[in-house]
Amino acid sequence: MQLSTLADRLDDRLDTDTYADVDASPNGLQIGPEEGEIDHIAFAVDAAAATIEDAADAGADALVVHHGLVWGGLDRVTDREYENVSALVENDIALYVSHLPLDGHQELGNAARVADHLGLDEDSREPFGELGPVTIGQRGRLSKPRSVDAVRDRLAGLDTGGREPHVLGFGPDEIRDVAIVTGSGVDWLEEAVDAGADALITGEGKQQVYHEAREAGINVFLAGHYATETFGVEALADLVSEWGVETTVLSHPTGL
Repeated sequence: MQLSTLADRLDDRLDTDTYADVDASPNGLQIGPEEGEIDHIAFAVDAAAATIEDAADAGADALVVHHGLVWGGLDRVTDREYENVSALVENDIALYVSHLPLDGHQELGNAARVADHLGLDEDSREPFGELGPVTIGQRGRLSKPRSVDAVRDRLAGLDTGGREPHVLGFGPDEIRDVAIVTGSGVDWLEEAVDAGADALITGEGKQQVYHEAREAGINVFLAGHYATETFGVEALADLVSEWGVETTVLSHPTGL
């Protein structure tokens, strides 16, 4: 498959253009010749020296990630950026990035797949996590109420690098309505409260969320930024494998 074909297919499937005005990440093909031919693609959460090296060791022609190398424009290619870009070029590995589009996609996205993992009813799901004209999460209802401990235990099965999910248990003992924004999603706590959610599930927190959750009476689960965002790239790997391209999913948990 040509690299341009892969990029076009992923851009179309993920509705990449819709997020262009709200995402600091330039999504889509960040590095690589569009006319290049690819037979093997590696998938990872982060574009970093470790995952680039793993992709090279796997013999991949391209690396598809959630967190790319460029944020808010690229003024200089020096230091760490130089080393990582050089590693990609020297190993003839293209880089495709999907940040917010992969958070917000209601089927392939991180939040949608966390909802699958928790067993939220399909018919109850709806977009959640407004960011300007787009959404980056999902909300829905469990088929039957679960205790706080049961939800925590389910999240503990993610690729956390040995880190236990942190729970702010200020909401109902039994959870039914769940809001999800993966990664760094506590800024959507108020939206979750307004929506009547029993719990907000995200990756990492900020100091003020403790008091905000306590005063609002809502449970917050901090399951790890990395851990909650492995789902999207895994979903993309499954999709691309259906297109007849060899895929490898790279695991490099940060514990954060």
